[in-house]
Amino acid sequence: MTRPGDRRSNGWLQPLRIRRATGKDREAIWQIIHAVVSRRDTYAFNPDISRRQALAYWFSPKTRCYVALSEQKIVGSYILKANQPGLGSHVANAGFMVAPWAQGRGIGRGMAEHCLHEATRLGYRAMQFNFVVSTNTTALRLWKNLGFKIVGRLPGAFRHRRHGFVDVYVMYRKLRPAA
Repeated sequence: MTRPGDRRSNGWLQPLRIRRATGKDREAIWQIIHAVVSRRDTYAFNPDISRRQALAYWFSPKTRCYVALSEQKIVGSYILKANQPGLGSHVANAGFMVAPWAQGRGIGRGMAEHCLHEATRLGYRAMQFNFVVSTNTTALRLWKNLGFKIVGRLPGAFRHRRHGFVDVYVMYRKLRPAA
């Protein structure tokens, strides 16, 4: 029987363990961020972002940072935070990155399910993604499968390295019924 976070890949059970990140995880997280951002196809970060800048963002005091481990190796990371301060702080926002060499193994889904659980546990009422690149079909399929809806479109808001200016979606999902 599989537990939440466990995934089957090529018929074999690949346990995925997700935990809060620590300072010891910084180098592995940086390697993932650098690999993902340098592809210039899913994140709006400057592809030449420095290690210091990237880790300052990922480990911001306003975020909760998590890592996903498979076979005791960090294969992904996500952050969870309030989408807006003050009167908008009941809506969560998150960012996810999976090591390119580990993609296609259900790691993104495992982290997403964990994140939705954590966001609900922490009292958020909804989750919003502000910048989902329209050509990122894997992410779009995952978010739709997890109940997110496209609630807005930003025409030509992302400069994709191969496709030029492409649209970006704002996606939203309630986490609990309104009181």
